[in-house]
Amino acid sequence: MHRVFTQPMAVPGAGTRCPVRKSAMNPSPTPVTEDEVLAAAAALVEAFGATRTDEYFAAFSADATFVFHTEDRRLDSRAEYEALWNSWLADGWSVTACRSSDIRVQLLGDEAAVFSHTVHTTAGAADARETAVERETIVFARRDGRLLAVHEHLSALSASAQPSAGADA
Repeated sequence: MHRVFTQPMAVPGAGTRCPVRKSAMNPSPTPVTEDEVLAAAAALVEAFGATRTDEYFAAFSADATFVFHTEDRRLDSRAEYEALWNSWLADGWSVTACRSSDIRVQLLGDEAAVFSHTVHTTAGAADARETAVERETIVFARRDGRLLAVHEHLSALSASAQPSAGADA
């Protein structure tokens, strides 16, 4: 990628300053790799699964958006999701386990990727824990040199896709 700019420069013999085109190479970003996406997703899932709030939200860009089938609206920022999360914590909610299966990474050029998986989560208040099996898509993009989640979409599994009782979910 080239950045082109015009800058007035003195040209010998011209008697005045005139614009001259110059080109400077932008440093190429390090392309996002599948291993980098898998590591970022694993860290995010691990932090979520242990209710490590600060670490979990540090994995998202400030302008990340969130679509959860359990909510009646899209959350338009990390701060909005954090406020909702903190209200759940205030009610005694926490996550006690989270794991991924059926993982897929799709690289989108040099700076973004889509991570999709089936997520198995045990969460709730101490006296009312439930395990949910859902599909999740997380879009990662490089922001200020870091790979951050910029969008998360959580969907319910159809009844036919739900694991059967007693099956290893």
